[in-house]
Amino acid sequence: MSETSAPIRQALRDALPGAMKARDTPARNAIRSALAAIENAEAVVPETTGGPPATSEHVAGTAVGVGVAEADRRELDEDHTLEIVSAERDERLAAAADYRARGEEQRAAELEAEAAALDAFLC
Repeated sequence: MSETSAPIRQALRDALPGAMKARDTPARNAIRSALAAIENAEAVVPETTGGPPATSEHVAGTAVGVGVAEADRRELDEDHTLEIVSAERDERLAAAADYRARGEEQRAAELEAEAAALDAFLC
């Protein structure tokens, strides 16, 4: 992890234990989801090697060996990390509007609480 992506990610990581101890379910869910979205954005699709396929009857056509599936992760800057968290918030607000339109007020309120929890990291 680079220093440029640390502030928002670290703030989310620091807030997670407190949300769990306080049994703040909306904040806990939102923080976990945002951290997972950041981790997913850093993943890179591994390049296929042109090496020979495995000849084992137990491993059909895959590369075999220690570290063969290892890949470096992308480094996200702070702006991209903020965009991800903002998108997570926006998705929750859009879903809450959909739930409210269908008359599911409780689920809409839960999603709005999660969005509010993420707002705290965006200001």
